[in-house]
Amino acid sequence: MIQVNNLSKSFGDQKLFDNISFQINLQEKVGLVGRNGYGKTTLLRMLINEDEPDNGSISIPKNYKSGYVKQNLRFTQDTILKEGKLGLPDDEKNDLWKIEKILFGLGFNKDIISQYPLNLSGGFQVRLNLAKTLLSNPDLLLLDEPTNYLDITSIRWLTGFLQNWKGELILITHDRTFMDKIVTHIMAIHRKKIKKMKGATENVYFQIAKEEEIYEKERLNDEKKRKSSEIFISRFRAKARLGGLVQSRIKMLAKQGKKEKLEQVKDLDFRFRYKNFKAQTLATMENISFSYEKDKPLINDLSFFVGKKDRIAVVGPNGKGKSTLLRLMMGELKPNSGKIKDHNFLSTGYFGQTNKEKLHPDHTVEEEIALSHPKKDRQDARNICGALLFEGDDALKKINVISGGEKSRVLLGKILVSEVNMLLLDEPTNHLDMESCDALLAAIDDFEGAVVIVTHNEMFLHAIAERLIVFDGRKVFLYEGKYADFLNKIGWSTEEEPGSPNINENTTIPKMNTKELRKQKAEIIQEKSKVIKPIEIKIHKLEEHLHELENENELLQTQLIKASEESEGKIIGELSIKINNIQNKISQEYAELDKILHEHEAQSKLYDKKLNSIS
Repeated sequence: MIQVNNLSKSFGDQKLFDNISFQINLQEKVGLVGRNGYGKTTLLRMLINEDEPDNGSISIPKNYKSGYVKQNLRFTQDTILKEGKLGLPDDEKNDLWKIEKILFGLGFNKDIISQYPLNLSGGFQVRLNLAKTLLSNPDLLLLDEPTNYLDITSIRWLTGFLQNWKGELILITHDRTFMDKIVTHIMAIHRKKIKKMKGATENVYFQIAKEEEIYEKERLNDEKKRKSSEIFISRFRAKARLGGLVQSRIKMLAKQGKKEKLEQVKDLDFRFRYKNFKAQTLATMENISFSYEKDKPLINDLSFFVGKKDRIAVVGPNGKGKSTLLRLMMGELKPNSGKIKDHNFLSTGYFGQTNKEKLHPDHTVEEEIALSHPKKDRQDARNICGALLFEGDDALKKINVISGGEKSRVLLGKILVSEVNMLLLDEPTNHLDMESCDALLAAIDDFEGAVVIVTHNEMFLHAIAERLIVFDGRKVFLYEGKYADFLNKIGWSTEEEPGSPNINENTTIPKMNTKELRKQKAEIIQEKSKVIKPIEIKIHKLEEHLHELENENELLQTQLIKASEESEGKIIGELSIKINNIQNKISQEYAELDKILHEHEAQSKLYDKKLNSIS
């Protein structure tokens, strides 16, 4: 168990933590959330003694081992496999299968692992450090934005790995879906304090919002009482006969203290500007092919169109050509063959991975945003700065001193200056915090034009995508449907079900006559029903019970607000305990429901594959 007591930390005038206390218990997996700049990474660094608190203590058991992915990339071995071996504990140095399992899960392959580590791209070097940390099998695993350098299949593998992790875990990530699938508890840094709760991210945010709503009502009520007392004191101070009552009111005010108004916590608040477009099709890709090297094609004979309100997600492993496709659509690259036809009135807003490098380091945030549309006045650029949380002097910061997340917001700001009817977004969520991701998702949802987005964030994929461009293996193809449908009906070729045969395009499947096919299909369908039906009954019962609990919770919340308005202290205490208990039950049942839904999805997919294999 890790115990943190009365910990405080400041950098200059900025206080991050003010006497925070919490503990991490055996086998707890904790999601650490909070806005960028609130001190999440600093807290992890203090847990591994790479930073010191100003006050307070951190108690860690003797011989307790922590694993933290280092950002410094120092490799000493001549192959990736040997470098990975350094991560293994001494008594497991010969277990090379463990190294391969984790390296392959993180996107390496047999051809790569014999190469020199420093020849890897920056993203794969970070993956190698992550692999070494996972291989070290620490008691406490500390992961700070591990998905930033992973692709969609590696993220899905890491999700399963961390779900089965037997030790303790503290995870920082902007990907809400990834976090909620893994953690048992959420720990939120908010107003320089820590709040820890069981369950998913929405539980702690909901609780914080409710507590602040109650606090504000109590503050306003106290303010009314204070003003009433102050008027009484002022009016009757000179009346000798009422001197005792006046003194009593003065003492009461001194004892009561004053609740300070909560400082407003601002969110990103922006909308993409839509340029009216009357036609139905913005752009058409006709049989396009592209490669940087002749014998290594990235895109081959791909055709699709972008409708005026389309939501298209481009998905697949890294290095397969997703960003290249957006650059082709933007006109930064030309296809080797095929045609790209843009409508005459197409206006595009482009968020590219390489665009951060094009930001001028000596420009201010305001100048950089204003340069995207010189005809707009300076106030317009300043308004956009404010909407993206660059308020006041923050808008005058130079590009070379701001963080990666702030640069992402500047790139968004450059799009916001102009009216567009198609957005091309390449990994826009990297380096944004959860609140900023939520604001971006809302802005995309509200946009009246088309969106083509490259993302590994499954929350975005499930919420936005209505069509997919899929890069899988050596193929790239259009899938007409949502991401969940793709996973259920096709799935990733690199993901095998446990115990399922390794079927590829060269596998020969014995032919059966129609009667045998019908019989085998009927047996599979019957077996599927026996397995799936009990799971569906469990899901139905859990959903019904959760509905009852949610109604009960809503009723208690209404009673609590009423008790707060009437200053019924005893009732407030009793209701708070009941609400806490019922919210813990809700969190536990949501976790159970998520687990059962995952099982339902896995079993359905397994039986669908069996049926497809004999079709």
